[in-house]
Amino acid sequence: MQSSRGRQLGALSGLIVLDFSHYIAGPLVALWLAELGAEVVRIDPPSGPAYKDPANAVLQRSKQSIVLDLHNQSDREEARSLIRSADVLIESFRPGTMARFGLSASQCLEDNSRLVYCSIPGFAADDPRARMPAWEGVLGAALGVYPGQNASLRNASGDPGSEPVFLAAPVVSSYGAMVAMHSVLAALIVRERWGVGQHIESPLFDSGYEFLGSHTTKLLEAELRRLPARTVVGGRRPPHHAHYLCADGKYLNLCLIQDRHMPWFAQLFPEEWIKDGMSDPQRLTSDPALQVRARARFRKLFASRPSKDWERIINEELGVPSSACQSAEEWLLWDQHATDSRAVISCNDPELGRVAMAGYPFDMSLTPLEIKGPRRPVNSDRDALEGALRDGFERLGHVKEAPENCERELAQPLSGYRVVDLTQVLAGPTLSRILAQYGADVIKINSFDDLQLSGHFYTNNGKDSIFLNLKTTEGMEVLWRLVESADVFSQNFTRGVPERLGIDENTVRSHAPEIIYSSISAFGLEGRRAPYRGREELGQAVTGMQVRWGGFDSEPAHAHLAFTDFGTGQFAAIGVLAALLYRLRTGKGQAVHASLAQTATFLQVPFMVAYQGKVWDEPNGCSLPKGLGPLDRLYQAGDGAWFYLAAVGKDDRRNLEDVTGIGNLHEGTPQSLAQSLEACFVEATADVWVERLRKQGLAAQRVLCVEEVVESGEARARGLIVTERFRDVGLARTSAPSARLSLTPPTLGRPVGLPGSDGKKVLESIGLGDKFEEFCELGVMRGASSGIIEAR
Repeated sequence: MQSSRGRQLGALSGLIVLDFSHYIAGPLVALWLAELGAEVVRIDPPSGPAYKDPANAVLQRSKQSIVLDLHNQSDREEARSLIRSADVLIESFRPGTMARFGLSASQCLEDNSRLVYCSIPGFAADDPRARMPAWEGVLGAALGVYPGQNASLRNASGDPGSEPVFLAAPVVSSYGAMVAMHSVLAALIVRERWGVGQHIESPLFDSGYEFLGSHTTKLLEAELRRLPARTVVGGRRPPHHAHYLCADGKYLNLCLIQDRHMPWFAQLFPEEWIKDGMSDPQRLTSDPALQVRARARFRKLFASRPSKDWERIINEELGVPSSACQSAEEWLLWDQHATDSRAVISCNDPELGRVAMAGYPFDMSLTPLEIKGPRRPVNSDRDALEGALRDGFERLGHVKEAPENCERELAQPLSGYRVVDLTQVLAGPTLSRILAQYGADVIKINSFDDLQLSGHFYTNNGKDSIFLNLKTTEGMEVLWRLVESADVFSQNFTRGVPERLGIDENTVRSHAPEIIYSSISAFGLEGRRAPYRGREELGQAVTGMQVRWGGFDSEPAHAHLAFTDFGTGQFAAIGVLAALLYRLRTGKGQAVHASLAQTATFLQVPFMVAYQGKVWDEPNGCSLPKGLGPLDRLYQAGDGAWFYLAAVGKDDRRNLEDVTGIGNLHEGTPQSLAQSLEACFVEATADVWVERLRKQGLAAQRVLCVEEVVESGEARARGLIVTERFRDVGLARTSAPSARLSLTPPTLGRPVGLPGSDGKKVLESIGLGDKFEEFCELGVMRGASSGIIEAR
């Protein structure tokens, strides 16, 4: 079957999306909907997109463009006519703006009850900052993105300190797009099952609680075993988990994070290193003198070869996770793996010419994401769409009526669905946590050997937890009974391991032919790195994030939060929800794959464009340590605290002059302007300046550390942070879902207990409840265990 553009139908073919959004988050959502098969029409103002940046080559591709001036009555009526025939509407204005145009969610849903209306404001309607412009830097300051404000965190160079370090990648907007995207898909599933649309509010600030991760969760009553403290000298991390300069002048990120990796890596060691204890990971994390010797030896070793050679040797010959740290330029232009894995694609942009750019954030086996073409010039599709407007978009195959098989009683999007989750650490469990929040019954299976459960009460909340030994016949029998009643199967093993365990896609599908098979990797399905083991920082390393955050002329730096891991879980959830929606429409299951490298590419989307003549002088670590310019950066106030100022709007310079008393802000160099503002801002405290600036309509935010963000009274008042009674351990602080669906909101679900606490309950669900004690005696299952959980 072919779409209106002659391409294979995607998961969302036949759906019509109207994109009223600007800047990054909203256009990303519309982009992903388009490349999943929807027909996306971007509604541009006469001046074109508000965001004037080469990144529009990515953000506005695969869409059609018409101009509507929403300040004009006739254009508003035309917009309303389009909305009556649309499936999804995306807008990213401040709360109340669309209502002033007569296009509020309630008005549009009254005209079109099956519409999914997605609002992506910077701050929610009930947030005290709702009317403040939500520029990326302000959001980052509000969410603890800038490290250095907390003794438990370090700045980007790895040194302790209180001065914040600016991170240029727009991680808040990226996460806002991810959360809004899976909210839209969940709402479309509701519409497919029950025939009704709804309003989604998915604020960027609220979405940031997703990358704070297990920092939001804290046990308040239980005292569980704490992991032994490490003693590390000469750097933030032990010598076998660090950066080393190689013969080509580039760095390698050595990442022997698990004890089992060290014997493999030690094959490179001379006998004297072995005798000295360097093959013992416990000694390397606790013996300061040995750490000093090991660092010196590793520096000499890695200086003997280029970084790419070491990456190949260590991964392919030893099986140890590591990666060369390369720039975004290298990732986009010279890394064949980036193209092979579809993390990077190329197309001819009408303004920039041939562009290498961010490709696809995840893969689907039956309905792969596909570009529909380069960005269209503003209003270039007016004539073609006028006819579609007259006949209600019927040319595009739009289905206006609810399906006949709609279910009767409205429930959560994934009510009645089961997920079997064999994943570990962060990305995989994040996927199933999101599915659980949308109502799925999630069975979290851990092996007896999995000790990576320190974030269990966050990553596995809302799930049933069991220990299951898949090396036994009985363990596999339990697994297959669960799979036969499941809709989603999720694993994140290294390539070849699922086949060895007998849980590869073909085998799983032989037990459940229409199941959605989800897998997660470090580097993607295809390309030379596909078999490599990975971890959070390695996805950052290959795509340019570490080089950007450390500085182009400095040692690379790993971000202080697990942006890539949690983001990959978000993208996997998006892929699974799209696959479930496609299965509802066709009855066909498929495989979904997400990777750390694809995620890291989209976390840097403004910088993920390469074209002839581009000057690679983008913001990076030490080159612009405070921000993007004198009116969009961090400043220190008189009390020593820091705040972020974003005065980049139309009238902001004049308003800033009024607040500060500094005249002629339009004159002088950026450096002199910054110096004038620095001298001014030391005259009062950060809180005083923030209040003054906001009263004048400017965007400002005191820089917060992560603990301040999660402990704020505002977070609790708005339900972003809640206190729940967790089974087996008592009260705990944790975060609640951030997106708001008006009819079917996601929920925390039943608080998780200790790992393994639901074994008997899960067996009862498949008719084996009387076998639990016997299985425990045989080593097939285990009961609840607190011995491997680190208290936070």
